[in-house]
Amino acid sequence: MSSNTANVLYLIPIVTFILALRFLSNPAHARRGNQIGAAGMLVAIVVTWIRAGGGSWWVLVIGMLIGGGFGAVAARKVKMTAMPQMVALFNGVGGGAAALIALAELHRLLPPPGRPHIDVLIAIALSGLIGAISFAGSMVAFAKLQELIGGRPITYPGQNIGNIVALVVLVAFAVALSAGVQDQWLLWLVVGGGALFGVLFVLPIGGADMPVVISLLNAFTGLAVAIGGFELENNVLIVAGMLVGASGTLLTLLMGRAMNRSLGNLLFGAFGKVTVEAAAVAAGDGGTVRSASAEDVAVMLAYAHKVVFVPGYGLAVAQAQHDVRQLADLLEAKGVEVSYAIHPVAGRMPGHMNVLLAEANVPYPQLKEMDDANPEFSRTDVAVVVGANDVVNPDARSNQGSPIYGMPILNVDDAQAVVVLKRSMNPGFAGIENPLFYNPKTVMLFGDAKASIDQLIADVKPL
Repeated sequence: MSSNTANVLYLIPIVTFILALRFLSNPAHARRGNQIGAAGMLVAIVVTWIRAGGGSWWVLVIGMLIGGGFGAVAARKVKMTAMPQMVALFNGVGGGAAALIALAELHRLLPPPGRPHIDVLIAIALSGLIGAISFAGSMVAFAKLQELIGGRPITYPGQNIGNIVALVVLVAFAVALSAGVQDQWLLWLVVGGGALFGVLFVLPIGGADMPVVISLLNAFTGLAVAIGGFELENNVLIVAGMLVGASGTLLTLLMGRAMNRSLGNLLFGAFGKVTVEAAAVAAGDGGTVRSASAEDVAVMLAYAHKVVFVPGYGLAVAQAQHDVRQLADLLEAKGVEVSYAIHPVAGRMPGHMNVLLAEANVPYPQLKEMDDANPEFSRTDVAVVVGANDVVNPDARSNQGSPIYGMPILNVDDAQAVVVLKRSMNPGFAGIENPLFYNPKTVMLFGDAKASIDQLIADVKPL
């Protein structure tokens, strides 16, 4: 197949990738977007195989069966609570693939008498470096999300300076490689050093910032893949990588804006590093915690005019999204207006709560983003917080000493009454105490969220 013919056929996957992103922007059409993107990728793989000379088709089929089979099983078997971990793993695989392609391409081009052009060498060095950072960083993000290592920031004195020095050295190696130092070990140093930098880069970032880290690493992977397209002279890789890189970058910036923090503060601020003294001050303001029974909360909900559910990571842990939908349907049947308030960084990955609720077939118009939800709380009778913590913490508005001061939150304390479903009084993933729990209008319903909601369903039915 000629290059011109391949480039024309590549327009098919390029268009499908753009359409896939368009459909993914709406949970109601997200499944269709995935299907369109998968079809486009199949076309891209087949065209690339034919362009490369074909060879034994059974090799391609076996590779697709192994990769596709693993992806299908993972997508079906992995629990929704582990979806952020799977996203981190899959993103890391993309970055690792870009780094391996850089190594393979340099190995192919280096033997004499030929010498790669400088633009190819720059692409190889950059894709190797960025891909390795994305791979190792994603593995650390996976380990934090899986709680294989602590979610709190892991820091040491002079870490930021050390990271900057390490990055400068790696860039120097990449420049030397691009300048024509024909040594494969130099690229191995770039890739290995990039992997080490990826580990050191993510370790000091707290668990509460994982959604931002995942989207940023996703942008890194897209950039590495796009640069790999220049190495291989493959237009579909360039376009696909840039789509991923651009969307990941925009998502990172949007989430930073949602937290009212700069990108530098997100990456180097060690958010979640809370001292014992600060936690003691937050908890010791003289407030008291009121607990309620499921029967009492059921009465509040059944006789309310408007109820807003506020989901958090605890909803995912308890796998309670279907139960929340069932409770909401029961309340709507009694004439209660129901909606869901979604914070941009609730959960452990971008759009985590939207995915959970879409899985439970919650009507999309009922999902209210923060800017739309906040004006509604003042006329809400009961706000039901299911496993959320930091995204409803009033300290973000009033306590200048809080690590989350200035972060826009869901103003659930504006509601007439607040019910918090929570296992215990332990602070959230960021380790920050929440004065909302001590608010006189707040009652706590302690226990597993799924069990608590099931009990609420049973108690609301006869009312």
